[in-house]
This record gives sequence, structure tokens and C-alpha cells, in this order.
Amino acid sequence: MPSDYVPILIYLLVATFIAAFALVLPHYLGPRRPNPAKSDTIESGKLSYGDARRRVPVQYYIVAMVFILFDIEVLFFYPWAVLFWDLKWYGLVQIAIFAFLLVESYIYIWKKGAFKWK
Repeated sequence: MPSDYVPILIYLLVATFIAAFALVLPHYLGPRRPNPAKSDTIESGKLSYGDARRRVPVQYYIVAMVFILFDIEVLFFYPWAVLFWDLKWYGLVQIAIFAFLLVESYIYIWKKGAFKWK
């Protein structure tokens, strides 16, 4: 029935009004004291310098990918910890093998020089 959707429509209208009101009102009520420090472009807490299209060293991407890989692999410890008492020795052996492979792969990329900055 179309009448069943009226409360949802009212909810969406009220939410849209509140969001628009919260975005527009500070523009008219807020103080306007412009200065050069406020007008500067700041990224990650630092003033930007140079061209935005400059080359970024590939090392940043390698470290980011390695971090994401190990971060996701460490997440596999959580389900094991939840089921620790149910898995008994089989689960302990499996997580020991997994942890060994995790440490071994970390040592491998360390020896390959993935963390060395030039």
C-alpha cells in the first residue's frame, strides 16, 4: 500500500531539512574573520608545498600494501581466539603453522629490503 510509505517519506523530509539547516545556518551565523593562515591549504596537519602532481616514492605504496596484508592476516587470530576451547590441539597446531608462516613472510620481505628507504 502506498500509505505505508508515508512515515518513511516524512522521515526523509525531516532528515533532509535538519541536514540542510545544520549546513546552511553556520554560514550565516558564524564569524567572518579571514586571514592568510586560514586561507592556506593544509593536508594532514602540514602546509602543502610544490605541485600536487609530483611523484611519490614507490616505497610509500610498498609499506602500505605490506601493512594491509599483515593487518588482514592478523585478523584471522580473532576467530581462532573465540573458538580456542572448541578447537583443542588441532586449532593450536593450525594457528601455530599460520603464525610461523606470518613471521616467516615478514622476515622474508624484511630481508628483501622492502622497509629500506633510499
